[in-house]
Amino acid sequence: MSQLEYLGGPVNYLRSFAPWILYAVVATQFDWRTSALIGFGLSCAVAGWGLLRRTPLDAMVIELSAALFFAALSVVAFVAPDSPVRDEVVTLSSAWLGLTAWGSLALGRPFTLGVARQMADRSLWDNPVFRRTNAVITAVWATAFTLEALALGLLLAFAPHATAAVVTLKIASFAVPVLFTVRYPRIVRARYASRLGGAA
Repeated sequence: MSQLEYLGGPVNYLRSFAPWILYAVVATQFDWRTSALIGFGLSCAVAGWGLLRRTPLDAMVIELSAALFFAALSVVAFVAPDSPVRDEVVTLSSAWLGLTAWGSLALGRPFTLGVARQMADRSLWDNPVFRRTNAVITAVWATAFTLEALALGLLLAFAPHATAAVVTLKIASFAVPVLFTVRYPRIVRARYASRLGGAA
């Protein structure tokens, strides 16, 4: 059995990102105060479920980040309901996710690393290839969110009611890194196996 057989694999990020995805939908249908509360409730429910299952905190970076973001958003929405933040929330949410991902990289703890450790043998946790692979995957997520925030900022500046385009961008910003998260570890494993075979 290859040492890196459990380097990665399909990771179900749907639960982690559910509050963000659902918020993007409800934000187009409800007042921003109601949407903020829904986002906060969902993020607390997802984070609470993870804590009840004793999921390590380093595997819940996105969930905890969502709870913090929607808590702050709810406060702003009710304290200053006419704040200009109201018209920038969709863009700000993507920017916040980008900052979360880049921040985890800057701290040397890429957010996908904690998630991957839940599926990998403990002997791999400190493997340099395992850590480097997750750094690359996290960088892809961070880049996707950053580009999404920039694209949404431009789109909403010129077409503020383009709901379909906003939803499409949101879906793409999750779909692309999810596909990369699934495929990239397989590529790394194949390269690793090839090097081992060449050295034999």
